[in-house]
Amino acid sequence: MSEEQVEYTSTPTADRRYAGFWMRFWAYLADLVIVFSINGILFIPFKFINDGASLDIGFWTVTGILGSIVLYLYFLLMTKWLGQTLGKMIFGLKVIREDRESLQWSDLLFREVVGRFIHRIFFIGVLLYVFVAFTTHKQGIHDMIGSTRVVFDE
Repeated sequence: MSEEQVEYTSTPTADRRYAGFWMRFWAYLADLVIVFSINGILFIPFKFINDGASLDIGFWTVTGILGSIVLYLYFLLMTKWLGQTLGKMIFGLKVIREDRESLQWSDLLFREVVGRFIHRIFFIGVLLYVFVAFTTHKQGIHDMIGSTRVVFDE
């Protein structure tokens, strides 16, 4: 292959090592432990309100709504500011854009909020995480929506 062809066929993330399903799974579990711990600390005052009974707002509870907000903000803000969550830091992973530019709010809103919402809202959505194991760039649906990749931090 000529030098010209190599430049044309290589992608900006071609030299990066993509994180596979299991590494991302363990990082995600670590993140869930962290978020649930944060929620446990933040929601202690709710045990003293309404004699410990849950406060319902229609179909949802106040702590359920606030817990979801904390979860989405954790993933969104950590990924925007640091390029990785604490779970990804533990396992040496990082989120990057396909074109290696800096992560934009729009990328992350689609990846962390819309993509994760789709995974959670539909029963089969959780199974869509398995896409990571079978795609060439180890992308989940939320990565495809946000034009991102998860790579090993170098």
